[in-house]
Amino acid sequence: MRSWSRKVTPQTFNLLGGEPAIHPDLPAFVGLVRKHWPRSIIRIATNGFLLHRHPTLPAELEKHGPSELVVSVHHGSPEYLSRLEPVRALLAGWQQAHPRVSFSYTPSAGRWTRRYLGEGADMKPFTDKNPRTSWDICPARTCAQLHDGKIWKCAPLAYLPMQAEKFGLGPEWDPYLAYKPLEPGSSSKEIAEFFGRKEENVCSMCSAKKRLFDLPLPYRSTGAPEMSAAGT
Repeated sequence: MRSWSRKVTPQTFNLLGGEPAIHPDLPAFVGLVRKHWPRSIIRIATNGFLLHRHPTLPAELEKHGPSELVVSVHHGSPEYLSRLEPVRALLAGWQQAHPRVSFSYTPSAGRWTRRYLGEGADMKPFTDKNPRTSWDICPARTCAQLHDGKIWKCAPLAYLPMQAEKFGLGPEWDPYLAYKPLEPGSSSKEIAEFFGRKEENVCSMCSAKKRLFDLPLPYRSTGAPEMSAAGT
């Protein structure tokens, strides 16, 4: 964060996952973000099921506001919504005790879209070859990703090298693995050009039309929450 704090000022800094509440030090990240970006809105996006592990989180969000906590409702089934009730009760208490924090819910169910074809070692990029249209429908086209000290155009590009290392992806991924993120030593002109770009050739890895799918009920047979790598 330090490398970028004097170079870029995001309107909103999102703490995402996976599931951010898995990290035992999640509340500490709130103050860390505020240290480097005193004017940005701090937002945490979570499925909510592990928030009970972080009783100090709402106080940190209030102390370092403006801040938001958004619970993504991953599934619309009665079973899932029933299991979400303790989360709603927890957040209702937090909202009452910390009124300067924005607590809300977003209906992710019905909006999940595929970022690639297949899975694991067999995953493939889309071949629509229409980067402009892919960018136009991209739900994350204004959400650059800070990862490994660099700024990436989007999360799929940021984490693609990890997928390649884990699964040994095929050569069709090589053009996308060759993507170069924005380095901390970039000039003001390079930074402005990076954020001013819309579609790029790498946008072709995603579909040129919305390919919706239904997320499986995110619970194991034991009833414990299951983290999903799927995204919108």
